[in-house]
Amino acid sequence: MPDIVGEAVDKLILLEIKNRGMPFGILQPLYDAARQAAGGRPLTMLAAEALQRTLHRGDTVFVLTGAGYGPTMPKGESDGPPGAAALARMLYRGLGAVPVFVCEACHVDPIVAASEAGGLMVKPFVQARDRRLGAALAVAPTEQSRVKDWVASIYAEMRPKAVISTERLGPGANGIIHTATALPLQGPDSQFDPCIDISAVVDRANADGIFSIGIGDHGNELGFGTIYDAVVRTMPKGDRMATVTRTDLVVPAMMSNWGCYGIEACLAFLLQRPDLMHTPASEERILRACLNAGGLEAMFCTTDFAVDGLDGETSMACVQILHNIVRKNLEPADAGLTH
Repeated sequence: MPDIVGEAVDKLILLEIKNRGMPFGILQPLYDAARQAAGGRPLTMLAAEALQRTLHRGDTVFVLTGAGYGPTMPKGESDGPPGAAALARMLYRGLGAVPVFVCEACHVDPIVAASEAGGLMVKPFVQARDRRLGAALAVAPTEQSRVKDWVASIYAEMRPKAVISTERLGPGANGIIHTATALPLQGPDSQFDPCIDISAVVDRANADGIFSIGIGDHGNELGFGTIYDAVVRTMPKGDRMATVTRTDLVVPAMMSNWGCYGIEACLAFLLQRPDLMHTPASEERILRACLNAGGLEAMFCTTDFAVDGLDGETSMACVQILHNIVRKNLEPADAGLTH
């Protein structure tokens, strides 16, 4: 039964609905490579099962997100924070974990707004850990030279048992972070505001044997180093934009938010608690809060109610279908039958 649910969820979040000016026909090859690397089972269910095994009440889980930079998107975009918020809420309410959003300072406002719109408050770490008051924040320094010491400090203080990265970009083979279209976000050729590379958070998890998940939609996101060769083959300019940062499991999706929602749904199924999933109505609140806090729609860099060029109602519908997948598979086999 778990794999039946996982198959349905994976198929939904893999629907490719894109403007043909963007890289197209990429999701299935990336998914096939990721699934093969993971042993062949549905990826969202594998992720949910691993999180359920790994995280117990009071355990810290790092949730990395934040993509998009000035001058076009100075506080980031509407893909990333909503998914991080919804999945963090499930980990908090369903598993009793302590989510910590790990990000750059420029992305804080949309992340906090999305989380609190979904009902998960963001508090100082000690309050989140000791008083069960919600999630917490770990904000990266604004100088790359300080990142190594910062990573050591947050691991020492917060001691995460799992690390999840969603729509958080990672360095390529040349050490530079790129956009999905291979524009540099670092170095002298960058036309964007400075981007801080926090991939060391994931590198530390890999070095310490801490379970990690990467979620993304193009292959430049942290985790896709696990299927680096597939990204290079599949993506235009893949040899430049593909990240080399690996995770234990990588989940490609139409948008990173949907990847998070898919894992959320699979956790709800495993816990037999569909009531813990966020609803289409709360999806609207979360998206609007993210947009109002500066997380812009990335296709046109506006505050339109949309994510990656898709109307916000599309994401609301995705959430509704995920609810139906979970509920129907938890119903008794004879539900609704007449005798």
